[in-house]
Order: sequence, then structure tokens, then C-alpha cells
Amino acid sequence: MPRKPARHHRLLPVRPLTFSPFARSVARVATPYLVKHHMHDAMQQSAGDEFKEKLKNVDRQSESSEDEEFDGVVQADFAFFDPKPDDFHGVKTLLQSYLDNKQWDLSGFVDLILGQATVGTVVKLEDDEDNGVFSIITALNLGRYKDHKCITELKEFLLNICHEKDKIGNLRSLLGDEAQKVGLLVSQCVVNLPPELLPPLYDALFDEISWATEDEPTEELRNCFRFKFYVVVSKFYKHKNANQKRSSSTDKDEAFVYIKPEDEILHKLSMWSFLFPLQTQQVATHELKNYQLTGIVMAVKAEDISSFRQQLHALINES
Repeated sequence: MPRKPARHHRLLPVRPLTFSPFARSVARVATPYLVKHHMHDAMQQSAGDEFKEKLKNVDRQSESSEDEEFDGVVQADFAFFDPKPDDFHGVKTLLQSYLDNKQWDLSGFVDLILGQATVGTVVKLEDDEDNGVFSIITALNLGRYKDHKCITELKEFLLNICHEKDKIGNLRSLLGDEAQKVGLLVSQCVVNLPPELLPPLYDALFDEISWATEDEPTEELRNCFRFKFYVVVSKFYKHKNANQKRSSSTDKDEAFVYIKPEDEILHKLSMWSFLFPLQTQQVATHELKNYQLTGIVMAVKAEDISSFRQQLHALINES
């Protein structure tokens, strides 16, 4: 039996997932805009004429539904695959703004991800010759790869954006002395990926991490997957008055609107987190006029991942 059997999923109507009715309504309105602009960027950078045509179809469909609730359906069968070198351009496109607008060794970062085939998953269309990548998920040991330029630059970026005195020491510890026990949890996907894919994607990742502690050929490699902590770098929308006392006019607004539903769970479970401003252009919609796209770094104990998986399943099942 193959280590990672293909799982087939048909793309369903996009439903934004958050715990709050207000956040859900905001995310629902923002989704068509995000889909259109993300797909436009992907079309400019991904190879393959047929794949570009698929993205154009999604783009046209999302654009035509902007004046009504977005409920477009794209009939497509998705499958999970081990990362491989042919996925380079697709994965690089997904991670283009992973560190905001920083100029860094993104190509080297993608090479690390693709070189770790035993832990990590890419989501693609079944039987698609163009190799279009719709999602990437993996965990990289910060100690194992500490001498690589991309990891050095990533650590420098994180230390430079952390301005909270009570967090910087914890961050330095995870990036330094504790790095061998820290997994950088990387998860990025196209905006309209079916939420039903999230639980099996994360289950596959953490199952593979567990298997790697037993199946890797050397004790050194097995130890590389015995994580005690995970660091997550992501983005969400923060209310501009989130740090101020709410007035009656903003009481109905949520402090945060999460782009990725799993981030809300990780945020709640995190040992600590900090926010940082983003230089990238933010979505300008009426519903998000009081919100600012903001970066977030979270540290999560590995012992809390079981709870994360349970909560993610429950969230998707109830949506």
C-alpha cells in the first residue's frame, strides 16, 4: 500500500469559515475579490497553457458573481501527492508573499520543501498534465536547515518584525537554542480551495511526521521530526480599532477576520503570538474598510496538535 494514497475531492461551493456570523459575512463578500486577484497572479507566474485556461475560467466565474453571494462551483477532482521537483513553479507562486514583500531566497526555500518528500503534501487536479499546484503543506525543522540561506533570512525577518519585548526572548529561543525541536509549519493554498480538504490535509501532515520518527533511515533524521513546538507565519484582517476601547458603532465588528479557518484555531491554542504590519496591498472592499491586512506569527506546542485536529474537523463538519 502506498505511503500516501491519493484522495479525491470534488470542489464544492466556497463557504468562508470563521466562528463568528459577522466574520463569515465579511469573508464571503471578500472571497470573490481574493479569488480574482490571486488567480490573476497565478496566471502570470504558473506554467502550462491548459492550467492558465482553468484559472481564467475560475476568474470569469468569480467576477460574474461579485454582485451576488459567491456560490460558484468548479467541477474538479483533487488529489494529494508527495512534493517533487516538477512542482517548483506552482509552490513558489503560492508562497510568493509568504514573507510579505521581503526579497529573500524563496527559490531555496521551495527547494527545501520539495526535497522533503516524506513529510509534506501538494494538492493538484487529478490527471492534470500541467502540474498546477493548488495547495502546499509541510513542516521544516529549523535546526536541521539552519545553515541554509533561506532559513537564515527567514529567522532574520522574524526577529526584525517582532517588537514586543515580552515575546522577543521566546522567539529567539525557538529560532536558536530550541531550533532542533521546532517545526516551521507552512501551509498555503489558493483562496477558493474547498474547506473539506483541510482536515485530511492536516491529518496527512501530522501522520507523516509521526511516521517519520519511526521510518526515517537514521536516528538523526528521525529526531528531526520529533517536534516540541511549531511556528506559524500567516495573515489575517485586524480591525483598525482592535486595540482601542470599542464604541457602540463598532461593537458588532469582530477584532479579527481569518483568511484561513485553521489559523483561528491555531491562534487560540498558541503559547504566544505577535502581529506585524504588512507592506503588501490589501483588499479594498466596503465590508473590510475598517480592517487592515496584518501579519501574525504564532508558536504552538506540539502536544496541542491533537486538539487542533479535533477542532478543525468539528469546524468543517458544522459549516
